[in-house]
Amino acid sequence: MAISFFVQGAIFALLVTRIPALQDRYGISDGLLPLFLAAVPILAGVGSVGTEHLVKRVRPGLVLRVVQPIVSLALLSAGSGTAVWQLAVALAVFGLTVGALDASMNMLGVSLQRAYGRSIMLGFHGAYSLGGIAGASLAWAGAHWDLPLPTLYAPLVAVLVPAALIAGRWYVDHQGAEPAEVAAEPTEVVRDGATVSMRALLPLCLVMAFAYIGDSTVSNWSAKYLEDVLHSSEQLATVPYNVYMVTTLLGRSFGDLGVRRFGAVAVVRAGALLAGGGFAVVAAAPGPGWGWPGSRCWGWGCACWCRRPSRRRGGSSPGRPTPPSHASTSSTTWASSSAPRSSARWAGRRAIVRRCWCRWRSC
Repeated sequence: MAISFFVQGAIFALLVTRIPALQDRYGISDGLLPLFLAAVPILAGVGSVGTEHLVKRVRPGLVLRVVQPIVSLALLSAGSGTAVWQLAVALAVFGLTVGALDASMNMLGVSLQRAYGRSIMLGFHGAYSLGGIAGASLAWAGAHWDLPLPTLYAPLVAVLVPAALIAGRWYVDHQGAEPAEVAAEPTEVVRDGATVSMRALLPLCLVMAFAYIGDSTVSNWSAKYLEDVLHSSEQLATVPYNVYMVTTLLGRSFGDLGVRRFGAVAVVRAGALLAGGGFAVVAAAPGPGWGWPGSRCWGWGCACWCRRPSRRRGGSSPGRPTPPSHASTSSTTWASSSAPRSSARWAGRRAIVRRCWCRWRSC
């Protein structure tokens, strides 16, 4: 599972850090670029919701084994095309499959966490950050030596696809949730005999939504912002995402220590303040050198902020089946990710939010 998270982190970093190069390759205008970038998370939300229904008949491990190579090949196709329609098709495939990948991967991760009876998702998210660091570093090398996108992507895909296929042989998963749990659409969460209404869970929903709006802003627009607005070099534009991944890795590694000492609420509040300060630094930056400390502050804050509420979902008892609502969780994440690029109506759908948070019985 850690290899799967690592591969996804590397593939995603290779895409988002080379957005300016993709724009130049296909001659996409600044007005059209947001439409391409908004389409990816929207389609990823569709893929996540589709996975929720698919895992009722197919094991999540099988879904993951099928879609992860397709995600890698879609990245290669995006970097190898010559016409705008080819990029559109490649990004559409990438969006649909990365949504299914994210949903199935987190289903398996939480299922393993329940089987172990202790928190291990932090390690999986750390593997994702490591993959992001590796991918952003390779993107920097490609920009530094002016490598064409096919030359950069092809060898990496040739390595990552077999690695994901080999790792898939050892996935351990269970069939989806019991029918009664899948069919239920509760409006209240019951824990230890107490009833918690959606009103009490709404702040957590908002934390997750705003966290991933910021996360997608840094991930998808940092390279473009530094290159076009702060006038950095092409290779320097890949660095903030790398810095962001390094600080999120450190934050995820040490965040639990802060929770045990100060409590989860204090950590979320401190993380939100730190992340907000990072955004302020980036927005007021007079030059590209100021983008680094801003990304660093946002990475530290986001690591403690956006994963803290969501990790509560995996704390239920060992042996309990993993509900496919993790797919809906991913759809909310991807819907939030599209907000900086468009006013995607997915972000406001109450049905998805209710389904995500009402089913997280461990909150």
